[in-house]
Amino acid sequence: MKKFALLTVFALLAGCSQFSADSASTAGNTSSARMKACMLSEANTRYTAGTLFTNSIRETASDLVKTCMKKLALESAGISAESQSAAENIISNLKTLATTAQ
Repeated sequence: MKKFALLTVFALLAGCSQFSADSASTAGNTSSARMKACMLSEANTRYTAGTLFTNSIRETASDLVKTCMKKLALESAGISAESQSAAENIISNLKTLATTAQ
């Protein structure tokens, strides 16, 4: 009985924490906030890859804006995650096909 009560408490806590995180993320989920978050993420990704400073600041900023606008447009259409997965599958299949054809 104690195990069941303990599991129930943990389930409730997990559910409440998830609800709190979801409501907090939607509260600040404005277009501007999502754009800033995307640009920050993209800049960090490019910094890690060593490609952030290959062009001028103006060119890099313009490219970040264009990339994030495309990502957010796809995301709002609901196809960003499935597009990434589909593209990876296509490339993987073509790579396998090219390897077996040689």
